[in-house]
Amino acid sequence: MPVIILPFLDEQNDSLAGAAGRIGTVLLRQPPSGQTFLEHYYLLVDPAASHPDITDLIAWLDNGADKLVVPLSLAKEVVGVLPSERLIVLLDASSVSAVSDRIGSGVSGVLLKTGTVDLELVSSIGRFFAGGEIYVLPSADVAPSPSLVREVRRRDAALVIPSSLLTLSATSATQLNIAEAFIAPLVSDRPDGLFPTVVSSAAKGNRALGLVYSSKESIAESIVTGKGVYQSRKHGLWRKGETSGSTQDVIRISVDCDSDSLQFSVIQHGSGFCHLGSATCFGQLSGLAALESTISARFESSPEGSYTKRLFSDPTLLRSKIMEEADELCRAETKSEIAFEAADLLYFMLTKCVAQGVSVADIERSLGQKAHKVTRRPGNAKPQWTSTSSSPTSKLGARTPPTSTAIRMRTVDLPSVSPQQRAELLRRPVLKSDEMITKVRPIVDDVRKRGDAALIDYAAKFDRAQLSSTVVRPPFEPETMVIDKEVRLALDKAYANIRKFHEAQADRETLVVETMPGVVCSRFARPIARVGLYVPGGTAILPSTALMLGVPAQVAGCREIVLATPPRPDGTISPEIMYVAHLVGASAVLKAGGGQAVAALAYGTESVPKVDKIFGPGNQWVTAAKMLVQNDTDALVSIDMPAGPSEVLVIADSTANPSFVAADLLSQAEHGIDSQVVLIAVDLPQSLLEDIEREVDNQAHALSRVDIVRESVGKSLIVQARCVEEAFAFSNDYAPEHLILHIRNAPDAVKLVQNAGSVFVGAFSPESCGDYASGTNHTLPTNGFARQFSGVNTLSFQKHITSQEVSQAGLETLGPIVVTLAECEGLQAHANAVRIRLNMT
Repeated sequence: MPVIILPFLDEQNDSLAGAAGRIGTVLLRQPPSGQTFLEHYYLLVDPAASHPDITDLIAWLDNGADKLVVPLSLAKEVVGVLPSERLIVLLDASSVSAVSDRIGSGVSGVLLKTGTVDLELVSSIGRFFAGGEIYVLPSADVAPSPSLVREVRRRDAALVIPSSLLTLSATSATQLNIAEAFIAPLVSDRPDGLFPTVVSSAAKGNRALGLVYSSKESIAESIVTGKGVYQSRKHGLWRKGETSGSTQDVIRISVDCDSDSLQFSVIQHGSGFCHLGSATCFGQLSGLAALESTISARFESSPEGSYTKRLFSDPTLLRSKIMEEADELCRAETKSEIAFEAADLLYFMLTKCVAQGVSVADIERSLGQKAHKVTRRPGNAKPQWTSTSSSPTSKLGARTPPTSTAIRMRTVDLPSVSPQQRAELLRRPVLKSDEMITKVRPIVDDVRKRGDAALIDYAAKFDRAQLSSTVVRPPFEPETMVIDKEVRLALDKAYANIRKFHEAQADRETLVVETMPGVVCSRFARPIARVGLYVPGGTAILPSTALMLGVPAQVAGCREIVLATPPRPDGTISPEIMYVAHLVGASAVLKAGGGQAVAALAYGTESVPKVDKIFGPGNQWVTAAKMLVQNDTDALVSIDMPAGPSEVLVIADSTANPSFVAADLLSQAEHGIDSQVVLIAVDLPQSLLEDIEREVDNQAHALSRVDIVRESVGKSLIVQARCVEEAFAFSNDYAPEHLILHIRNAPDAVKLVQNAGSVFVGAFSPESCGDYASGTNHTLPTNGFARQFSGVNTLSFQKHITSQEVSQAGLETLGPIVVTLAECEGLQAHANAVRIRLNMT
């Protein structure tokens, strides 16, 4: 559909924006918020204002922008990366000649900024961008005339008109009526000057409802009011439904390729479009539109107890029918069978949609959004649907879950799986560390080069915070630590418990061993001098993480404790975090998050002290940055451990309380959609297993993060084991971050644990206690690294130094042994360092 004008919504005016949305695409400076009437829009990208990277551009396209208008400097970077049909290059008159063939073929059009409209230049640009869209934005703050709109359109281009120069009122010296601008290029080929107009249903896939005529007056009124207004050849202006009640809301007015006829896409109310009472002037609806209408009528009128009423009122029955028909469609082979089964599936799918108030138009809109996305999903099936067999049992022995619950885990019978299948069950999602390191490297390099200036820029970009300084140093202002009394008391008690447990871990004694007469070896601990503690921010406030990292650092005696956490939009740090920073004796609080915080800690800046070791969890950007800097010899920094998604493994037998087990599983599932949740059911009766699954579903639906839980639980696992020993063998191979024991004589079973981050023993030891206040540390190895790594503890903040003292008599005994071994290795200087001393005796 040709664009007549491109309204540039550069100021807030919802009424004008609504009218602009009805006549086509609009141009915006930033994505719309809450303006659902703006179905089609282009986004003007200003690199100086928003500092976008390729991820931002893709996100804007994925989130609804039809196209991005990018300056030439940015076009050179994104052409070939983003689809050409989604890009328009922004040029000024002086830079037209700088457009290369690569740019010309890599975009779908051009937006020309010019002082005044040069029609010859517009024609010339049209020839260069043959077949592309041409838009012209005059810089003069003067309302264009209808004749200028018409002349530009004659050259297959369109004027970009700022909304400040448009109005819904009559045209004046300073503003052009938006309807008049739209109508200006229209040309009727009829003697009466009317325009044939096809009216179609936006809610029925734009199915034609009838043919009418429009005048310039009726078009203008429809644009301004959003109501269906046409021109009767006998009675003049015809406001549809004014007497019958069958009114119309105009969604879109389109012009055909010759600018002499129109299409009105509308929402039709009342009995229908036709004066005879039918939905259309061309007979009854058919296809999906007719099916939707039939199901909607049945939803309103089906009698109680009927099969149709049960489908609407019994979600379990409806889900069963959908799953049944989907399975039959998958089994269908011939063309007629596939069509028949697909029709059945569509019927039950639409039944669910109608019951939930979802229309075919809503589905089409969602399909359009999916087709519009630049980012593509990997295309992998969810684990429960990856069976290559046609039987209801998957290749891992997982039963197809019963249809009685919406949120449930898949089930595997451990004794029945092969070694290869068992290895698959133990596998975690692949962490694309190389890919993330590549993405985070520019951020790390930028902070390393520009220091505080880079941190301030990234705070504005990622945290929407305008900072004047990046670091807060003690003594911290009391007003920055004002928190609720109950929260303060809880933090104080948690601090005391964590400190008590971590003080007991401290290595304060020197180990002394005389390995042979006159040869004394010793080992002693010293604190790591400077440590960086990363406390994630974003949607959650995590003072517990600040405690878990800050207390052992304090107990170990670290000289400098630099706590890093993202700032809030007002540039401050949450008072709970500041209070903990005060408790643990932090020497600085860095107002930064993500890879930029890790870089500042690793290399230091003008205001951020460089540290020797970085601790703390974080997202993929934080993890990748930690891995990057620890391998840079210039940084001379280490990290606590590799990190991955949160995980829990629960071992439960017949003594377990189903509600306790479900609560423990969900406590980790709510962290994120990639959380790993495993239940090992030790010889559980089916009834108890079903009770646990029912509790999972019930408790999950009561959570505010139910959508996250639905994703993570759907990928999670119930492993059926025959005995406790089999359960622990699987658990030790899995090496979970958190291991919870809901079994008989749980304390006696701890001796069977070989690999785990932290163990929670018995029914009244929820993982949440360890997360917050029992005393143990919640910064634990994930992703199977509990095989090699311990969780954070006091010793993580200490280093051990060995020493030896050899007396003269001791050297006479030890020396010949050393000389022999040194000469065996061909290291003469080593041998000589001993021999020269022996020769003196």
